[in-house]
Amino acid sequence: MASTLQTAPVLEVLGRLHAQADREDAEAKRRVRDRESQLGHRLTQAQRYELYGDAPLAIIREVGELYYLLVVTHRPLTIVEFGASHGISTIYLAAGIRDAGGAGRALITTEILPHKAALARRNLRECGLQEIVEMRVGDALETLADGPSAPDMVVLDGRNDLYVPVLDLLAPRLPAGALVVADLNTDDPDVLAYQRRLREPGSGFFSTELPLDAGIELSVRLESRA
Repeated sequence: MASTLQTAPVLEVLGRLHAQADREDAEAKRRVRDRESQLGHRLTQAQRYELYGDAPLAIIREVGELYYLLVVTHRPLTIVEFGASHGISTIYLAAGIRDAGGAGRALITTEILPHKAALARRNLRECGLQEIVEMRVGDALETLADGPSAPDMVVLDGRNDLYVPVLDLLAPRLPAGALVVADLNTDDPDVLAYQRRLREPGSGFFSTELPLDAGIELSVRLESRA
């Protein structure tokens, strides 16, 4: 059986989205660098995202393939994704769910911007993966406050300054063995705070950084000794 990632609709949509990211993401990041150079200090994450505009800010293909492999091998029943944007990472995760058996498995993704959520929904429909995904639109700290009850995989790919608050919101619900995957940025103080949070004594996680793109933090929820 071929991977869902190798089917024609998914190949077409991912090819188009990755090409768009290649065109737009570097320019969006350049706008931020230029503005920070003018001001002489680092912008807040909110200011950065305003300058990013509608750029996908997408993971690279190799990171998406890692997400897919983690889903197929770990076979989570429920995945929570923070930050869908145009849906690139969501497609890789949903394809993994389908190829891990599909039935009884679900992906809950979040996106704060309604127009980006609409684009993600359209892209998922074109891939034939829309039935796997529940889209929650709004502030993730609000949309995820009432569930799910026991996600066994979390993917953090939104605003970096919200990684710690989203993790703290979800951590009490995570069962032992749950995976947490975070897309990193180079020399980002918010990312460093997130990594320190996972490495502090008694965090309840074991965590390591994978040298892929700007870095992927891969963590596992440990068995409670209480």
